[in-house]
Amino acid sequence: MTFSIVARSDDGETWGVAVASKFLAVGSVVPAAAAGVGAVATQAWANVAYKGVALGHLADGATAPEALQRLLDDDEGRDHRQVGIVDGDGRSASHTGESCLQWAGGVTGKGYAIQGNILAGEEVVVAMQTAFTASGPAAPLAERLLTALRAGDEAGGDARGRQSAALLVVRDGAGFDGGDDIEVELRVEDHTSPIAELERLLTLHQNLHVGVPEDERTPDTPELFAEMDARAQALGLRSFAVWVGINNYEGLGGDGWTATRLVDELRAATADWRADT
Repeated sequence: MTFSIVARSDDGETWGVAVASKFLAVGSVVPAAAAGVGAVATQAWANVAYKGVALGHLADGATAPEALQRLLDDDEGRDHRQVGIVDGDGRSASHTGESCLQWAGGVTGKGYAIQGNILAGEEVVVAMQTAFTASGPAAPLAERLLTALRAGDEAGGDARGRQSAALLVVRDGAGFDGGDDIEVELRVEDHTSPIAELERLLTLHQNLHVGVPEDERTPDTPELFAEMDARAQALGLRSFAVWVGINNYEGLGGDGWTATRLVDELRAATADWRADT
């Protein structure tokens, strides 16, 4: 009832899972990942305990194939399970139980495991593999995972239709204010076009959180902040900093710079404002 990709970035710094299904809130069931440890997807007759147990095995030094074998050895329901694992070093493993509903299967390669069940056919996982490997290591892992998910959907995806999708990406210290390792965690719980909606959410996320290139930064000066404060006050706010906070733009500034698009956005919002002369 689900197709997923579990992967590690080529630079060895990021791990993630992307999944889609004709199933309500698939993101609450399938994906799990920990920076420096690995990632796992559990599906078909999902055993959600696989997530914590698999990550525990990986953290203790097991390879992806070893962790997978331990899961299966301890699970009498193994024939109904489907699971993909990538470990900290990019080794991968995938299992499809004999009792999984057809079409069911998976493919693995260096740094990725792709699997699905109740699919339109084998072409779904093949399309995902082709799209992921062709997407290029320089692209952010979140984008590569969604590229693969989109390819699987376009190849037929879940034979029963569409309902939900999710994306989880982790990197050391990537969480909000550096407090955890979650770089991206987005879910579409119930939607007629869940992958397209997930792509829209990722764009919103990147606009708020992804690093700002040097050529898209405006140097901070007293004159700039005086202007920005005055423009924010024209909107009824106390200061530019308050405007930034209200709009959740805290991640779009740094030591001595502000994202140019914030300056442009506030200027556009206060186009009638004029400095006193």
